[in-house]
Amino acid sequence: MKHWIQENYKNRSWAGELNESQEGKQIVLFGWSFRFRDQGGVIFIDLRDRTGIIQVVARKELLGDSFTLAEKVRSEYVLAVRGTLKKRDLESINPRMQTGTIEVVLDQLEILNVAKTPPFSLDEFDEVSEELKLKYRYLDFRREELKNRMIKRHEFIFAIRNYLNKRKFVEIETPILNKSTPEGARDFLVPSRLNPNQFYALPQSPQIFKQILMVGGMERYFQIVKCFRDEDLRADRQPEFTQLDMEFSFVSQEEILSEIEGLVETIYKEVFNIQLSIPFPRMTYNTAMEEYGSDKPDLRFGMKLVDVSEIVKDCDFNVFAGAVKNGGTVKVVCVPGGSIISRKEIEDYTAWLNRDYKAKGLAYMKHGTEGLESTITKRFKKKN
Repeated sequence: MKHWIQENYKNRSWAGELNESQEGKQIVLFGWSFRFRDQGGVIFIDLRDRTGIIQVVARKELLGDSFTLAEKVRSEYVLAVRGTLKKRDLESINPRMQTGTIEVVLDQLEILNVAKTPPFSLDEFDEVSEELKLKYRYLDFRREELKNRMIKRHEFIFAIRNYLNKRKFVEIETPILNKSTPEGARDFLVPSRLNPNQFYALPQSPQIFKQILMVGGMERYFQIVKCFRDEDLRADRQPEFTQLDMEFSFVSQEEILSEIEGLVETIYKEVFNIQLSIPFPRMTYNTAMEEYGSDKPDLRFGMKLVDVSEIVKDCDFNVFAGAVKNGGTVKVVCVPGGSIISRKEIEDYTAWLNRDYKAKGLAYMKHGTEGLESTITKRFKKKN
């Protein structure tokens, strides 16, 4: 390995952190060639590392015989680069790049590793099938979007740990291999080599262990823990997931709610730079179910459920009247401007409800210029 590389590992710069204030300084970078353009005597390489992209300029008159090495660079080659930072000419400024006003003029280059031609360009990743993305997962990680998500997740967890540490919580790892305990799903089982025909169960949650910690006097515990549930896949279900697990002693319900509010407020401020207002709005379980039909309502959804049981209890539409007669309720969603919804759109909604929620149908009434329009209107008396 070249001497200049070994000397500068600790002194490397990060592409996304370079700026005009460093003009004239010698810069050492390590990363991947994202794009390259050979313009005959001048080669432009967009070098990418975890923090961003910087343009590297290789000029034949400055590099001499070393220019041939720059000519060998191809997409996703791993490079070590040394050069001088300078401002770009006005006509070559790229406003779409974070570092679009600067570039590094190359004086030393080393190809640390070559790469086969990628099966797809990172620029066209949205058009690639999910199967191909997973096969080349390491290329997926090089994408700006996924990389930023991974970094944001790290910042999120880091903020949790900092906040809870200041609140006198202790992070404690609990065992992964355990006996089966009653939970909400099936266990993943691991056979025991030392005890034939016996199995460990992977934890669906650390419930038993954290209760032991409370009895043992730890008082405030948390961990960022892996949990495992052998259940069918759904949009909000997967067999392996990470959760924040907490337990604390000598507190009231109000203190628990306030502690969580403070945690969420801190995370949003530190990670997303969003200032939340606390305390958060609170509602009873009954209110949530009555107005939203869910115990985790999305308050952005302004169309609350309206109880029309009294109105429909005597109608001739047995689906409604029968439900009320049997002790149930009938609720509707009033859609502002809904009279313009077409029959085709209603059929699409019905198919969606049947597919995702196993609903048998979708009853509706539209109030247009000619009054109520619906296939069930005739089932209602005028007083209804």
